Amino acid sequence: MKRFLISTLAVLALGGIAHADPIGEWRVADGSATVQIKKCGSGICGFVASTKDAPGKDVKNPDPAKRNRSVLGIEVLISLKPNGDNIWSGYVYNAEEGQIYTATVSLAGQGVLRIDGCVPNGGICGHETWTRIK
Repeated sequence: MKRFLISTLAVLALGGIAHADPIGEWRVADGSATVQIKKCGSGICGFVASTKDAPGKDVKNPDPAKRNRSVLGIEVLISLKPNGDNIWSGYVYNAEEGQIYTATVSLAGQGVLRIDGCVPNGGICGHETWTRIK
């Protein structure tokens, strides 16, 4: 019985590693903000949780009605759906530019999240790495 319990725990632990998720709080690459990632329906999404400086406004948003809103609480990881082991695809909003990019988010190691974004139909891509806040 003891061997069975140990084997079962080992399988569960390995399964947790293989299917880790990014739910939690992450610091963006330049350290200027944190993003809270949570489950949203069958996928995940992320919202600005804090900023290093006084929260600014979403002044570059293409929708004039949204330009006066605070960046705190805005959704920046949008409609991310599973697309493989530890990979999610959807969209990312960059408030500094007011642009939405297609995105792939992947766990790149313990406490490391890689965000790859591309201009839709433009072929111009970039990436950054976020770190998990414990």
